[in-house]
Amino acid sequence: MKKKSNLKFIRLNKFIALSGHCSRRKADDLIIRERVKINGIICSKLGIKVNINDLVTVDGKSIIPERKQYILLNKPKGFTIKNNSKGKNALDLLKKIEEKLYPVGELDDDTSGLLLFTNDHELLDKLISPSFKLKTIYSVRLDKAISKSDIELIKSGLIIDKKKISVEKAIKLENDNEVGIEINGNKNKIFKTIFKTINLKIIKLDRVMIGPLTKKDLPRGKWRNLKNNEVRNLKSLLN
Repeated sequence: MKKKSNLKFIRLNKFIALSGHCSRRKADDLIIRERVKINGIICSKLGIKVNINDLVTVDGKSIIPERKQYILLNKPKGFTIKNNSKGKNALDLLKKIEEKLYPVGELDDDTSGLLLFTNDHELLDKLISPSFKLKTIYSVRLDKAISKSDIELIKSGLIIDKKKISVEKAIKLENDNEVGIEINGNKNKIFKTIFKTINLKIIKLDRVMIGPLTKKDLPRGKWRNLKNNEVRNLKSLLN
């Protein structure tokens, strides 16, 4: 490869990660296992730089760098994030987005609210890692009023099937049948278990906050790009 302007050269693992194929760490693994070629020649050396116009392939498939996308969607109820589902897919709401995006965590079909999508695999891998506890806040509407004692019970933790299930915070909202709950990590499936145990049924479950991101000025079914400072704030949580 002829040397050109250094501004056009980037590390091979970053080149692969920019395509959305995988994270840099996984790209390094592909390189070591000799599954990557540069202009038809196998590359197994880590740290090598390539020109942005070079032909890079992984397992024979061309890799094209994409710009990183960070999309916040206010998902309506009834939309899924599972590709093999026959229902309405949340990705169909992201019109005019050409890059392949991946959801940060899960959000059940019958749960509405904020859902973050990105093709930044380094950020994605860290945010969904079991070791990283991303703060999320939900608004829960119940079939009847919730008592103060129930709130305290939820806050202190419930023993269900010999396992303690707890949340970070639980606050009664203005309406007697609504409560705000903060959890860390991707464990929204615990809500049904919690409220079923205290004989309450969930009518509506809505995620209103992910880390520093809120639903402000984002109508249901609509999406927006994260601002540069929001992306920086998200990444700062990982340091």
